[in-house]
Amino acid sequence: MTDLFFYDPEPTGMSKHHYGEIALRALPHLDAEARQGYADEVAAEPNLPRSVANALAGDPESVVARLVLRLSPVLTDRDLAAIALNQSQEHLAAIAERVRLSESVTDILVDRGDNGVLKTVGGNEGAEFSDEGFNRLLERGRAEPLIPRAVAIRSDLSEGRAERVMRMLAELGVDTDIDFAPESEAATIARQARQQRLEVSQLMKDVKAKTRVVDDVLIMLAEEDRAYHLAQVMARASDIGVEQALRALLRRDVSGIALACRALDIGFPAFAAILGLRARRLMFANKDVEEDLRRYAQIETAAAERGMRFIRMKSKLS
Repeated sequence: MTDLFFYDPEPTGMSKHHYGEIALRALPHLDAEARQGYADEVAAEPNLPRSVANALAGDPESVVARLVLRLSPVLTDRDLAAIALNQSQEHLAAIAERVRLSESVTDILVDRGDNGVLKTVGGNEGAEFSDEGFNRLLERGRAEPLIPRAVAIRSDLSEGRAERVMRMLAELGVDTDIDFAPESEAATIARQARQQRLEVSQLMKDVKAKTRVVDDVLIMLAEEDRAYHLAQVMARASDIGVEQALRALLRRDVSGIALACRALDIGFPAFAAILGLRARRLMFANKDVEEDLRRYAQIETAAAERGMRFIRMKSKLS
C-alpha cells in the first residue's frame, strides 16, 4: 500500500489523510526493526503525511527517527523544535545534520545539545544562528575546542564571526599568535576555510566554462566525502535547488540522484564514486551499490532529460 501511495506524484488531500490514518494505526504494532525499515524507506518523501513524519521523527528509538529527522522535507520548524526540546541527544544529533536549520531550531540545539551535537551543528553550513545562539555556541565551546574549530572551517562565516572564532581558538591555546603565523594551527584552519569558500565557486565556474569536466569534480568531492559541496555542483549543473540536490543525494531511493546524473551524462566512474559516498553516509552494503550501478546503465539519457525538465518546471511553479 505504501508503494501504491507514493507511486502517485500528487496524491489528493483525502488520500494523504486516509494513508496517514492507516499508517498511524499500524505503527504501534510494529517492532523497532520494522519501524526503522519503514522510516528509512519514507524518510525523504515529500508526500509523506506530516502526522506520520512526526510520529516517526518522535519515535523513542533514535534509530527509527534518525533518517526522518535528517531528511524529511515535511517536518516544520515547529515540529523540529518540539522534538529538539523533548527527545534524546541522538535525536538532536540527527536534527543537527539537516540541510537547512533555522535560528529557532539551532537555538534549542545549542542549549540542549551535548558536545557532539554542538560540533555537528556548528560545522553545518546550512544551519543559521541568531546572535544569541552564536554567542551561546562559542560560550559552550570554551569547554571543548573541537566545537569552535568546527565552526571555524565553515565557508559562510561573516568576517566578524570568523574573527571571533579564530580569536577564541587562540585564547584556548590552540594557538597564541593572533596574526596567524604560517606554522600555527589556527592559521591552517583559517586557510582551509578560505580555500573551501573559493574552491567550490571556482569549480562551478570551471564546469560552466567547460575548462573542467564535471565528472572529475564529482569524483573528487565524492571521494573527499563532501556531500554538501557535491550537491552544490549538481544543483548548479542541473539548474535545481541545492536542498533538492542534497535530498536526492542522501535519500535511500537512488532514483532521484541517478536521474540527475544521467541527464547530465555523468559517466560510470563518477556515479560509482557518488554511490560510494552514499554507501558511507547511509551505511549501504556493497551489493546495493553494485545493483544501483547496474540500474543506472539502463536509464536512457533522453528520458532522464525529460524527467529533469519536468522537475525544474514543477519546482518553479511551486
